[in-house]
Amino acid sequence: MSIKKKPKFPNNRLIGNGLLILAGVLLIAYLVPRLVPRLVPRPKPRVPYSLFIQQVENGQVVAVQIDSEQILYRLKGEEGKPGPLLATTTINDSQLLKRLEDNKVLFQAAPPQSRWFAIILNWVIPPIILVAAFQFFMNRNSQGALSMSKNKAKVYIEGESDKITFADIAGVEEAKTELTEIVDFLKTPQRFTEIGARIPKGLLLVGPPGTGKTLLAKAVAGEAGVPFFSISGSEFVELFVGTGAARVRDLFGEAKKKAPCIIFIDEIDAIGKSRSSGNFQSGSSDEREQTLNQLLTEMDGFGAGDLTVIILAATNRPEALDAALLRPGRFDRQVLVDRPDLVGREAILNIYAKKVKLGEDVDLHKIAVRTPGFGGADLANLVNEAALLAARNKRETVAKEDFAEAIERVVAGLEKRSRVLSDREKKIVAYHEVGHALVGALMPGSGKVEKISIVPRGMAALGYTLQLPTEDRFLRDEQEIRGQIATLLGGRAAEEIVFGNITTGASGDLQKATDFAEQMVTTYGMSKVLGPLAYERRGKGGFLGENGVNPRRLLSEKTAEAIDNEVKEIVEKAHQQALDILNHNRDLLESISQQILEQEVIEGDNLYQLLEQVKYPWDKQLDLNK
Repeated sequence: MSIKKKPKFPNNRLIGNGLLILAGVLLIAYLVPRLVPRLVPRPKPRVPYSLFIQQVENGQVVAVQIDSEQILYRLKGEEGKPGPLLATTTINDSQLLKRLEDNKVLFQAAPPQSRWFAIILNWVIPPIILVAAFQFFMNRNSQGALSMSKNKAKVYIEGESDKITFADIAGVEEAKTELTEIVDFLKTPQRFTEIGARIPKGLLLVGPPGTGKTLLAKAVAGEAGVPFFSISGSEFVELFVGTGAARVRDLFGEAKKKAPCIIFIDEIDAIGKSRSSGNFQSGSSDEREQTLNQLLTEMDGFGAGDLTVIILAATNRPEALDAALLRPGRFDRQVLVDRPDLVGREAILNIYAKKVKLGEDVDLHKIAVRTPGFGGADLANLVNEAALLAARNKRETVAKEDFAEAIERVVAGLEKRSRVLSDREKKIVAYHEVGHALVGALMPGSGKVEKISIVPRGMAALGYTLQLPTEDRFLRDEQEIRGQIATLLGGRAAEEIVFGNITTGASGDLQKATDFAEQMVTTYGMSKVLGPLAYERRGKGGFLGENGVNPRRLLSEKTAEAIDNEVKEIVEKAHQQALDILNHNRDLLESISQQILEQEVIEGDNLYQLLEQVKYPWDKQLDLNK
């Protein structure tokens, strides 16, 4: 599919431009004769007016020509030859003509200019200039208004090499199944209409950012072989009231001409926000509401047959959309485009890996296992990062270690080897990270420890312990959450045991541990004191996280105090478990820390063998809740 450029607006100012050129030529013709005499020196020598009068009185002047700017006169010559031609400035002298008559001097006025030319210059040129200028500005304003009301959609036409189909998309099989029905209807609408079925007018693609919503919409158009109008919701919103509604009308008008076709509106929440939730702000409510109302009206105006126009829209904020937009008859279906599972991630990696040269040691299944929570865009970026690293290292193919480094770049950030730590800080970081690893090796639900590093990464990490899950998990029990909290506190516990002091390096760990504990109490109902109640308000269908407001319900002081006490007890118990594990494995803590101080990084089989030596300070089957 290729982008078809919209035809440019026809130039309606040719007449105005022609009039402007004509007026300019006439104006130059009018000004040049008046400016040139002032700019070019006159060839006639000029004399004072008093000398001219004296020569007239002495009978030296033969003939005089008088005009409004100068007096030209000729002197008597010798032996019948004409004398020199002189000039002087005209002065308001009422006695001049009488002097010329008394001295028998021939005189005349300068020949007049052509009258019709003067009329044109004085009475035709100014109106032409005014009319041409008026037409110029009117055309300019009208074209600006028309272009402002024109939609800015990009039109994709079938038949080019960059066509996108469902074969180019993986990891969203359920969404592809739903959209296949739309493709079938666009190809063979009779099969549906003959039985009395009505295809949905609108489909809303919802899901986290980077999961392939826009790519899916393009694939629908590519499979169906119909024109595809793509536009962002923000392109409808302008400063002037009514512009957005005009663009909606223009977009749907063009779509009717090319039906059957698909209109795709990305980030539809820019114009489809709920009108009853205070999302419209003062000053912009008229424009947004008019645009939304026009969109609602246009979505009601299509039927089956030759005018089939299907509307696809994408958003990662479905909870913010207006209820009138989501009702049946407009957006009849909501298709979830979620992050892929293990099988989906492997399929996505296979698609993007075809574009690069892979080494023989690359196992895409293992890479898919190590990338839980990655969306389609994340995996595409991962493959590209690995290819860039291979090119930087002057390899001919992308190797296994390139993918490993790319994963760490995405998860933890870039290495900061230029950030030099002192020996004491380096030692603290080493024990801190080994503390995480030892506790994480025993705790359930915390993932497998793959790497320990004291090389700074990202903006603030002075070291890191990389833990990756061995499988996709969608549920976590209470013991696993408590184990994650204990693992997070393992670094702080190691600092207390070895140095008898604590540093600021555990601030991020404390924040995460507290959040986990609070969710156990307020969201998951895992408190025996407070019971199976939810004390936290959570938005439905949100994919962008919290909106910054206090998520807790209105609570009494007694309940809030009980929540705080429960959170504190959970964190303190996990902290004590981390201390018990590290005290029981103190020798192993020392040996691994010394080894990482020398090597900076421990990973692979060497790390696995070391962590297998970690021992439980209690019975392995002991319930962590007790």
